[in-house]
Amino acid sequence: MTTILHIDSSARAGRSHTRRLSARFVQGWLARRPRDPVIRRDVGLEPPPAVTEAWIAAAFTKPERRTEPMRAALALSDALVDELERADLIVAGVPMYNFGLPAGMKAWVDNIVRVGRTFGFDRSRQGEPYWPMLSGKRLVTLGARGDWGYDPGGRLSGLNHVEPHLETVFRYIGITDTVSIAVEYDEFADERVEQSLQAAEVEIDRLVARMTEEAQAA
Repeated sequence: MTTILHIDSSARAGRSHTRRLSARFVQGWLARRPRDPVIRRDVGLEPPPAVTEAWIAAAFTKPERRTEPMRAALALSDALVDELERADLIVAGVPMYNFGLPAGMKAWVDNIVRVGRTFGFDRSRQGEPYWPMLSGKRLVTLGARGDWGYDPGGRLSGLNHVEPHLETVFRYIGITDTVSIAVEYDEFADERVEQSLQAAEVEIDRLVARMTEEAQAA
């Protein structure tokens, strides 16, 4: 079976393009593979807390030396990392907010990039002192943007700090198999956004068909 971690990060509970796209992906997957488990995490409506000084101190203390308050400071982070470790496929609905990630998604990222859990660090190690600790997972990012031209080679590609950010983070912890699909033109509220939505849904359906076939063959 393929375990899916389904993440939504839009602040909109209803009229959210990314929620619509991520739901379409997961529902399409389950229509083909109904026995695959899904872990649900909504960091848009229930954002993780931001990293604090106490969190940092706890994360960089060896587990056997952590105090009870330290363990409490890391409790949610541990749960989020556990979810990520269990997942084979991460499906993340991530709208662009001011050219970057929504705050809830950034807080999630900060909680799962953990020394000793998702990446290793050793000052005495020959060569690169950091190494990834996760592997064999895939990331699908489903986005939405107000303007257009944010894809590679587009007129605003240099201002896109959503997919490149997530790809950098996931590569750092060992997840290099990534794909992204995004809706554009939302701010224009005309036929272009509807066409973009329809094109994204077609692309999602094709991606689901391909990935479920690959999962079945594995």
